[in-house]
Amino acid sequence: MDTKFKKIAIEAVKESGKILVGEYEIFDRQNVMMKSKHEIVTKLDLLSEEIIIKKIIKNFPTHGIVSEEKGEIKGVADYVWYIDPIDGTTNFSIHNPLWSISLALAYENNIMLGVVYAPVLGELFVAEAGGGAWLNNRKLAVSEINQGKTINTFCHGAQNKDIKKALSYCRQQKLNGFDCRQLGSAAIELAYVAAGRVESIFIPGAHSWDIAAGVLLVNEAGGKVTDINGRPWHLQSDSVIASNGKVHRQILAAVD
Repeated sequence: MDTKFKKIAIEAVKESGKILVGEYEIFDRQNVMMKSKHEIVTKLDLLSEEIIIKKIIKNFPTHGIVSEEKGEIKGVADYVWYIDPIDGTTNFSIHNPLWSISLALAYENNIMLGVVYAPVLGELFVAEAGGGAWLNNRKLAVSEINQGKTINTFCHGAQNKDIKKALSYCRQQKLNGFDCRQLGSAAIELAYVAAGRVESIFIPGAHSWDIAAGVLLVNEAGGKVTDINGRPWHLQSDSVIASNGKVHRQILAAVD
C-alpha cells in the first residue's frame, strides 16, 4: 500500500482532532441539531467533515468519498474513503471523552486502511490490510477471554427496528449473566475489541462510514467480523458482529 495513504489519513484526523478538542472543552449542548428523531448533529460534525474531505481531495483528487453528513461525493471510483467526522456526537455534546474520528480507505470494496482517533484520550488506532492493528505504535491483539468475564458492547442505527433489536440483545445478555453495555461510539467499541478491552460488539443498522475503519482493526488484531447471519461482513452489510472469535458463536445465538 502506498505509504502516502496512511500519512494523509493520520494528518487529516489529527488536524480535525486538534480543532475539535478545543471546541469540546467549551461546547454548549444547546447547540445541537436533530438529524432525525434519534440522531443529533452539531456544526462541529460538519467542520470536521470539511477538514477531512478537503485534505483527501487535495491529495487524492480522483478518489471517491462517502461521508456521514454529506453522503457520497465524487461518484464511483476504485479508491473510496469512508468518513465519520465525529463518531459519538452525543458523548461529545455532554463532555464525555468517548468520541472519535473514523476514517477508512477501500480499494475495489476491500478495506485497506482504517484509522480511529480518540483525541481527548490521546489514542490513535491504525490498521493496514495484512499489516496488523496498532494503538500509538503498539501492536494490538484481541482478548483470549471466552467465558465468565466477557464484556459485550452494542450500538444501533436510528431506525426503531434496530433500536429494539439492540435492546433485546442487551437484555438477553444481562439476564444470562453477561456484561453488556453501550459506550456511545461504534468506532471506539470496535477499536476496543481489537485492543482486547472488550470481547465483542453487535450493531444492527450499521453504516459503512461508522464501522469500516473499526472492522479492519478487529480483523487485523485477530478477531472475527460477520453480519447478524454469520456471513462475512462487507461494506454493504446492514449489521455487524465483531468479536475476539472465541465468543462469536454465543453472540450470534443471542441475536438470533
